Amino acid sequence: MLDKLIALWPEILIALYQTFYMMFFTVAISALLGIPLGTLLYLIRPSITGKSSVLYVVLDGIVNIVRSFPFLILMIAIVPFTRLVVGSAIGTTAVIVPLTISAIPDFARLIEQTLLEVNRGVVEAAESAGANRLQVIWKVLYSEARSGIANTITIITISFISYSTVAGMVGGGGIGDFAIRHGYYRYQPDVMVFTVILIILIVQTIQTIGNRVVRKLDKRQ
Repeated sequence: MLDKLIALWPEILIALYQTFYMMFFTVAISALLGIPLGTLLYLIRPSITGKSSVLYVVLDGIVNIVRSFPFLILMIAIVPFTRLVVGSAIGTTAVIVPLTISAIPDFARLIEQTLLEVNRGVVEAAESAGANRLQVIWKVLYSEARSGIANTITIITISFISYSTVAGMVGGGGIGDFAIRHGYYRYQPDVMVFTVILIILIVQTIQTIGNRVVRKLDKRQ
């Protein structure tokens, strides 16, 4: 088994690079778009504003619809859009498009829930002190919810590592695709076991780092 893994090691390194490449851009883009969207959902939520909002109903519906799409179906359905954005529907970069579209609503919903956990008294005190909307968002909401935001980033990263295994269907590569190609299609269970262990180690490392960041940012600790 060791000789086999040594021979496959260059391919494993490429697969790991592809996975981290997909995850880095997926999480970065979904954070840049998902945090503002989640914040907007929070700000216009009827329970916060005290009145119904058509915009909230529309955005909430869109978020729920996209979240309900199975990733494989979504990836196939937006092939023309993926080709328009990156010039191709095949390859590691192309997979980032459906991954990001799938991640943004999840990110937004988790951010909305995180902001809902912020003590309303703190927000109202800031507003009473004359803070404008932008100051409330940056200096109160995000400051109070920073550990929750870090936890959201950790959750999204780990969740979409599993989503990236579907990338092989469009030539996206990644460690999950490597496991399927070499472990399943070529009937090499030892390679499959090694790859699964590698994925577990990656997930555990990300979770451990995420937990430490959350604890460091959590004002309650």
